[in-house]
Amino acid sequence: MPKTKQLEDFATQVRRDILRQVHKVNSGHPGGSLGCTEFFVALYQEILDRKDDFDMNGIDEDIFFLSNGHISPVYYSVLARSGYFPVEELNTFRLINSRLQGHPTTHEGLPGIRIASGSLGQGMSVALGAAQAKKLNNDPHLVYSLHGDGELQEGQIWEAAMYAAGKKVDNLIATIDYNKKQIDGATDDVLPLGDLRAKFEAFDWDVMEIKEGNNISAVVEGLKEAKSKTGKGKPVCILMHTVMGNGIDFMMHTHAWHGKAPNDEQLEIGLAQNPETLGDY
Repeated sequence: MPKTKQLEDFATQVRRDILRQVHKVNSGHPGGSLGCTEFFVALYQEILDRKDDFDMNGIDEDIFFLSNGHISPVYYSVLARSGYFPVEELNTFRLINSRLQGHPTTHEGLPGIRIASGSLGQGMSVALGAAQAKKLNNDPHLVYSLHGDGELQEGQIWEAAMYAAGKKVDNLIATIDYNKKQIDGATDDVLPLGDLRAKFEAFDWDVMEIKEGNNISAVVEGLKEAKSKTGKGKPVCILMHTVMGNGIDFMMHTHAWHGKAPNDEQLEIGLAQNPETLGDY
């Protein structure tokens, strides 16, 4: 229980960071960031076998690629609070000449970022290349990736999915943020995804689900289960059910906050629902 409470407190602070980053510059993507907070906290605080010192090659450690790069506020917050760069740098989110741009990029040299992302559909291909490189180098560590469900409307995802299974890339765990929302509305209204489990299974992936993607304990256990499925000849897909805007009552269950910043009053309401736990930057 103490460890669970610690992770929950971490997630609460991250939600505060997300709100404050986006509010300050009146731009950014809070909805998906809030929905994936527990995933990022679990991944970086519990699951990844990672080194203290960051290097781009990621040799002899687990590595992670964010494909849906627009949810950078949650990524930056967790990276900073996991020791990759000073937490105070979150103050520079989306400012000119900042290392913390709206979509993560590599040329600023921000520790923790290994690819530029935001052009949806590409992250799985990159993760596959890294996973195969680890196999060629006899590196037993894993590659993790995160994708939006709306992103699965991109054809490159399914080319990569076919390749991953065909080449038995079984050191890859790809998680789908299955919130059923995208910028223009519900995925069922924009372009239905159908039965995602059946689709990935048809591509010969090992598929599992995390039913409570905003429950930190469920996410930790789900990621541990996914890890246990690696090395068995198939790539692993996690369908992680989340709520867009989770933790802020007026942002939940709607696509309206996909890419919209809260005003001053809304910020205060959101912060009141997520009391300071680790100290604001």
